[in-house]
Amino acid sequence: MSAAADCLFCKIARHEIPANVVFEDERTVAFLDINPCSWGHTVVIAKLHSTGLTDLPPSEVTPLFTTVQRLADRLLEVLPAVGLTIGVNHGIGAGQMIQHLHVHLIPRYAGDGGGNVHSIVHQTPPESVEATAKTLKLS
Repeated sequence: MSAAADCLFCKIARHEIPANVVFEDERTVAFLDINPCSWGHTVVIAKLHSTGLTDLPPSEVTPLFTTVQRLADRLLEVLPAVGLTIGVNHGIGAGQMIQHLHVHLIPRYAGDGGGNVHSIVHQTPPESVEATAKTLKLS
């Protein structure tokens, strides 16, 4: 059985299992997280199976993030959120639980006790920022 055939999010995209879908088009689906971090916590996926951002074909990246943008606007329009945390857990080591690329839109509310993305990891880099920039620089 292929990864896509057995994938929970692919099954949602194919309407084989129920979800609280808030938006769908020919290439993406957005639905409420079954274990929400906050009111309105939404997950956006590409219908094409991809375990992470780096293996999603470039032709599918724009539709995915267009839907993310559309849902971000909608969440801020209809909920009393003061902001959003938008994120991707890329790979098992980053906490990705479902091996299908998905983008979380987590509405933020005054006094919700959450932090910003800088609160996720606290590890001192083994080299200077300048050295890392040289390593990472694309030509």
